[in-house]
Amino acid sequence: MAGRGRQAEAARNDLRLLQAAHEVFTTQGFDAPVSAIAKQAGVGMGSLYRRYRTKEELLQRLCLIAMERVVDALESALAEPDPWTGLEAYVRACVEGRSGALAPVAGTIEVTDEMWHTSRRATELADRLVARAREAGALRPDVTTLDVSLLIEQFSRPAPGPPSEEHQRVKQRLLAITLDGLRAPGTTPLPGTPPSAEWYEGRWGSAP
Repeated sequence: MAGRGRQAEAARNDLRLLQAAHEVFTTQGFDAPVSAIAKQAGVGMGSLYRRYRTKEELLQRLCLIAMERVVDALESALAEPDPWTGLEAYVRACVEGRSGALAPVAGTIEVTDEMWHTSRRATELADRLVARAREAGALRPDVTTLDVSLLIEQFSRPAPGPPSEEHQRVKQRLLAITLDGLRAPGTTPLPGTPPSAEWYEGRWGSAP
């Protein structure tokens, strides 16, 4: 019983650390000291360093969790019979979870094999979701998977100042406008060429 109690307490501490780290890094910047994370989580520095030896390890863990949540959102979206409803639900879920909030860390940490594997799985599912919506005539034909991913990144950025209900209302309003802009047929030609997978992945480093 004592062992299980210690394991449960360690799991709770880890969850608090991860939640605090995500909040600190995305609001204070990725140069924020880990001491700020420990303070917000209400744990000692020793507890933090026993779980994550370096800031990079902590960021890698946060990125992996974000990718896994994206995969979960995609699987749920693909289970939705209506292609547009599924795509819209995916975008809204990712924006709500701020899945793209860690994108600015790209190129500053080593990408683990597990991160690459999860990213590949997310890309495969996202391609299916976008293709399904396009083939159904619901998504404008010139929108790509990466367009959708980068849109989610933009909406994942924290707003200046403290969180407020007004900010959330404005965010939902702009998201509704943006989602309507994704719908077929689309009236304004999109400028430039679509973003490439090589450019997108190159932000994080060379794939294995």
